[in-house]
Amino acid sequence: MLAYVSSPLNRAHDLRIRNEELSALRRRPDCVVVRVRGDQVEVDGDLPRRNVGAAAEEEEVFLGLAEDGAPWFAARAPESASLAPLRGLMLAGIVDHGLLSILAQARSIIHWHERHGFCANCGSATAIRDAGYRRACAACGAEHFPRTDPVVIIAVTHGERILLGRQAAWAEGMYSALAGFCEPGETIEQAARREVFEEAGIRVGDIRYIASQPWPFPSSLMIGLIGEAATTEITVDTSEIQDARWFSREEARHMLTRSHPQGLHASHPYAIAHALIAAAAGL
Repeated sequence: MLAYVSSPLNRAHDLRIRNEELSALRRRPDCVVVRVRGDQVEVDGDLPRRNVGAAAEEEEVFLGLAEDGAPWFAARAPESASLAPLRGLMLAGIVDHGLLSILAQARSIIHWHERHGFCANCGSATAIRDAGYRRACAACGAEHFPRTDPVVIIAVTHGERILLGRQAAWAEGMYSALAGFCEPGETIEQAARREVFEEAGIRVGDIRYIASQPWPFPSSLMIGLIGEAATTEITVDTSEIQDARWFSREEARHMLTRSHPQGLHASHPYAIAHALIAAAAGL
């Protein structure tokens, strides 16, 4: 199952501007606060720490309401907090998918606040508004909103073959779908075709959408695609990726189950790339 896609919270966006109601929620004894710093989450032992009924902290963000009505907030973890990487918690498989999704939401928006304390227009200090979903500059009146960066990720097929690539920094033997950020003025399809051509020299024709995944490092939306190759000769841009090659569907299936005879493997099952490769391999 994909990580970060199963939040149980109702974001209750209408409460963000209703300060009195929001304050009342914050005072409830079942109010939960999760705290993050950078890519790390506050933990209690091996598990994320849920501060229930904790006192209000500076610049908290309202995350939403649980099914039982309990309000959830996020804040920046103090220097003294015990922390663990969010990615590591995901890979360990000891945190349920709902809580992982809540932590991903918290990590993304707190990261934005950590970097937007000053106005990009005039340089003056900004103040938190709308329960954390806006920052306002009193000096020039500019408003700043959290951003999510769209990223295309695509498994390219040609008959019974699948095009996969790898970055030098990845684990030895790992291959994955090609990916890149959408640029201003591009459609999703244009971005996918450009990225594949830039990285592997392959022209892509038809493209179909498969699924999406929020990726909180720091705040991206992975848009999963499968495309049909119009050309087959690979030309790797080594400034972009280390390698790209065609794999048979059978090879891809072995890579997904980590049974490839050469020790090659696909992305972790929690990542959308794994699901794309599986779909392209006919699984």
